[in-house]
Amino acid sequence: MSPHTTMYDRILVPTDGSEGVERAIEHAVDLAAAHGASVHAVYVVNSASYGTIPMETSWEGIADVLRDEGESALERVRTLAENRGVAVETALLDGSPSKEIVRYAEAEGCDLVVMGTHGRGGIDRLLLGSVAERVVRSADVPVLTVRVSGEGEERQEPSIVEDAEG
Repeated sequence: MSPHTTMYDRILVPTDGSEGVERAIEHAVDLAAAHGASVHAVYVVNSASYGTIPMETSWEGIADVLRDEGESALERVRTLAENRGVAVETALLDGSPSKEIVRYAEAEGCDLVVMGTHGRGGIDRLLLGSVAERVVRSADVPVLTVRVSGEGEERQEPSIVEDAEG
């Protein structure tokens, strides 16, 4: 591979607006800057998880709040990318986060997904599942997971997980 060959052209970084995910965003932006790639940031409004809201609650009101949170989260990615001179596109999506992330990656021709994971194991993972884990299992492109540390957790270096079939 010659030094001028670009390994990545479009790097997808999902955000949930949490403070922890910023580490994954910074990593995605650094990679994009190093490879001359663009960053595609997505925020998925997970409408499925609000099915238990009482009928008298206005879904429109909740959806508006979630969309505002999403816009703020995407704006943060835009700022980080633009500060590094990285081209950025943002999308606010509705649906199941893992499915929408994979669908977007394929539709937009992204060649890497960079996402934060809490690195939970055991019973936590069984009960909660993991968006990152589902994306790793179903995406056709490499997924780089960045451990976002919580209280008392050790930091772990990012790792790329390639699809076993590809």
